[in-house]
Amino acid sequence: MRVGDDEIDIKVSSDALLVAEVRMAAGGGPPGLHRHDAAEVYRVDEGELAIYVEDERRVTRAGEVVHIPGGVAHTIRNESDGEARALVVFSPGSEMEAFIRAAAVAAAGRPEDVVALAQRHGIAFVER
Repeated sequence: MRVGDDEIDIKVSSDALLVAEVRMAAGGGPPGLHRHDAAEVYRVDEGELAIYVEDERRVTRAGEVVHIPGGVAHTIRNESDGEARALVVFSPGSEMEAFIRAAAVAAAGRPEDVVALAQRHGIAFVER
């Protein structure tokens, strides 16, 4: 599935967790800081990702793992010149999967449509 420029391949799906491989082109990632109930674990497999948690920025490279607690403002960006690939685990997973599937359909529309959809799935964008 594609959401914006990001490609998401769901590997494991259940109410308890969602495991997905995410490919991000240079400049890819969510449009800003956001929070949701699901916790996330990112394992970068290729390239590098800038992971923002609250006011902290951490560049995460292939082989590194980052945990993002649920309810914490965060975003993930590919600020490098090349593609990045990561395995991502969300727990719980059902609401995040519902959002990803709906966003893949809506992504052909305007970016603000995806933002409104995110809000309906419990994802709140945070002003900086």
